[in-house]
Amino acid sequence: MQVRNFSQLFLVFVVVLSSKQENVNSDPSVDKLARHAGYYTLEHSKPARMFYFFFESKNNVTDPVVLWLTGGPGCSGSVALFTENGPFAISENLSLSWNPYSWDKVVSNIIYVDQPVGTGFSNISDTSLLRHDETGVSNDLYDFLQAFFKDHPQLQKNDFYITGESYAGHYVPALASRIRSGNKNDEGIPINLKGVAIGNGLTNPEIQYGAYADYALEMKLISQSVHESLKQDYVDCQSSIRICNRDGGLACNSSYYICNQIPEQILSENEGINYYDLRKICVGEMCYDIWNVQTFLNQENVRKAF
Repeated sequence: MQVRNFSQLFLVFVVVLSSKQENVNSDPSVDKLARHAGYYTLEHSKPARMFYFFFESKNNVTDPVVLWLTGGPGCSGSVALFTENGPFAISENLSLSWNPYSWDKVVSNIIYVDQPVGTGFSNISDTSLLRHDETGVSNDLYDFLQAFFKDHPQLQKNDFYITGESYAGHYVPALASRIRSGNKNDEGIPINLKGVAIGNGLTNPEIQYGAYADYALEMKLISQSVHESLKQDYVDCQSSIRICNRDGGLACNSSYYICNQIPEQILSENEGINYYDLRKICVGEMCYDIWNVQTFLNQENVRKAF
């Protein structure tokens, strides 16, 4: 079962955008932007509703369908939509401008989704059913895609790609595996999966945490003595990750704290450094100031749209 009538929801959102149309430069106008937004209920998790934005390709309807997954875990797809590869950006004065690097411009039909359920606008009436592992998360995303392609049959034969960043290094491979399994077992609408792409992905913490000290030394962020100390800390980190993988639960909270001492030590040696781009200064909690996005989305008329 699905929740439909996305057009009304997005119409309200577009009215907000159109009210600032004088600040949007170049064609096409916001009114001509082929867009969809709304909720799908998930077949195997009835209390859950997953929210998404979808922008049709400005180039060709036969372009690939691309699913974007933001990391976290728990970061909304709206972060990428408004600050990375979506159709438009929001300036400091809350006016709009077209993003020249938007993926819907020449590349794809792109979907941004708030997931796992409980992230952003996605919600669930029974919190005991919240997902806590990749199996549950990938099952929910598979159900979401089944609902999406049922609603957009013209896109079912398009090439499909799963993309994401950061903690999506866990989500992307898990969903790819789930899609392959679903296709093989004829579980629903076949999804024409062609590939995956992961940016700065966290895929295997046990390996990756061990590389932080080496990278920091190579980039002259730490001294040799600090490097040696961090490599010792990594032994404890590695052990804690293995316990987390075995026991789960509180053991993973403990592992997170132990392992994060490594990047925290590197950052303490380099105050203000942007850990996503060493050439830049860290601004805001995420090292990139998204005040304008938060302010825009928290406006009363925008909130009412959702």
